[in-house]
Amino acid sequence: MNYCIIDDEPIAHRILEGYCKNLSYLQKIGNCFDIFEAMELLNNNKVDLIFLDINMPKLSGFDLLKTMQQHPKVIVTSAHKEFALEGFEFNVSDYLLKPFSFERFLKAINKISDDKKPILNTLPDKKKAGFFLKGDKKTHQIHTDAILFIEAYGNYTKVFLEEEMILSHEKISSLEELLPTTDFLRVHKSFIVATSKIKFIEGNRITISQHIVPIGQTYKHNLKQLYLGR
Repeated sequence: MNYCIIDDEPIAHRILEGYCKNLSYLQKIGNCFDIFEAMELLNNNKVDLIFLDINMPKLSGFDLLKTMQQHPKVIVTSAHKEFALEGFEFNVSDYLLKPFSFERFLKAINKISDDKKPILNTLPDKKKAGFFLKGDKKTHQIHTDAILFIEAYGNYTKVFLEEEMILSHEKISSLEELLPTTDFLRVHKSFIVATSKIKFIEGNRITISQHIVPIGQTYKHNLKQLYLGR
């Protein structure tokens, strides 16, 4: 399946290319950083799949689709959820809200499988599971197996890793959607923990490494999943 990436942010290209490299049947045709480059590439190459950003300078991703009577499969990748409804009016295959995990990316790819069977349901290597996160004026690649716990902190979120802590503007609810439910548990309105990193539970507190995480009264029932083997 030949694909191209249309996005004005270089980091978005690197993230998608990294994800696509895990799937040998995806072959990159080109990278476009504006709609004019995209028009030229699409006119001169056979493209089966477009990863399309919407909010770009001069012309938007939707402006590109309006110019095409027929277009390849389209997976929208955007930081703006308000465009989602309009996107599906153009018959896009899926709408990925940035930042998105590799698992969410796979779900989108599965939707365009020609034989209507899932191409891949799980990560090729569990240890490589992760996502990209903006924080400290950088974009960090976060491996889920390195996360100890996540804490909501005012307008920020603290992601505690084995070696460091990253402060991000992402909401804790957004990060929760990126995490595999088999490995992470919401134990408080402000805390999500990696269940494999729990040292012990005592009363209304969880000890992880040298950290103490509180257990919210309304989240106590979630811990029963641990006792029952999830």
